[in-house]
Amino acid sequence: MDVHDGGSKAPHGPGEPGAAPAGPQGSPPDPADPRDPPPDQAPPREARTGIAALSLRYQIAVAVTLAVVAVAVCVHIGMVFLHVAPSNTVTKQHGRAIDDWIYPEFEQNWKLFAPNPLQQNIAVQVRAQIDTADGGVRTTGWYDLSAEDGRAIDGNLLPSHTQQNELRRAWDFFVATHDSDNRPVGLRGSLSETYLRRIVLLRLERDDAAGKGGAIDLVQIRSRTTNVRPPQWSQEKVSDEPVYRVLPWWSITADSIERDVK
Repeated sequence: MDVHDGGSKAPHGPGEPGAAPAGPQGSPPDPADPRDPPPDQAPPREARTGIAALSLRYQIAVAVTLAVVAVAVCVHIGMVFLHVAPSNTVTKQHGRAIDDWIYPEFEQNWKLFAPNPLQQNIAVQVRAQIDTADGGVRTTGWYDLSAEDGRAIDGNLLPSHTQQNELRRAWDFFVATHDSDNRPVGLRGSLSETYLRRIVLLRLERDDAAGKGGAIDLVQIRSRTTNVRPPQWSQEKVSDEPVYRVLPWWSITADSIERDVK
C-alpha cells in the first residue's frame, strides 16, 4: 500500500468520484434550513381581511350600499347648502323641492354669508285659571317657560332639542300665522294655536299648576320682549323697557286636554 493511501477513510479529492460538490471558493455547501418549505410545496397565501374576505356577491352588495349612502350624504349636504345660501337661480327654480327636503327635520334658521343674530330676548310666559277641588277658582301667577328652558340649558353640555327650540319655534309659528290683533291668518293659524296650547299644557302639567284635585279651565299666554343691550363701544341707543304681547284667554275643555296632552 502506498504511504499516501489513507485507505477507505481517507478524504476524496475534489475531482475524485464520491466527492461532495464544492461550495463557493471550494467550501462545502451550507446544510439545509429545516424552516425552508420543501421545494415541491408552494408558500401559503395570506388570509384576506375586510371586504376582500367576502364572496363576490356580498362584495357587490357592500359596494352598492356604500354608493347609495355616499349619494344620500352628498344630496343632503347640497340641499342644506342651498337652503342656507343666498337666493340664486337654483333656489328660485327648485325652492319647493329644497323646502320639502329640509322641513321640518333639518330646518336651519340662519343664512349663509348673511347671519342675522337675534337682537331681542323673547320670553314666553303662561298663567292658568284653576278650578280647585273645593269648588273655588284661582288664577296662578305667570310661569316663565323660557326661563325654565334657560335654566335647563345652562351648564348642560348636551341640551335637548326640546329645551332649545320647541317653545321658541312654537311662538315663532304662532306670530307668523297671526296678525297684530292675534287673529289667525290663513289655514295654519288654527294649527299654530293648537300646537302652542299643547306645549303650555304639558309644561303646566309638569309644574303641577292645578294642584291636588284641581283642573285647568283657562290658559293665557304672553310674550315679554326686551332689547339686547348694544356693546359699550357702540353709539346705538335702544330702550330697555319690556314690551308685552298678551293673548286672549283660551278655554280648556276635558276633550282638548286629553287630545293636546297626548
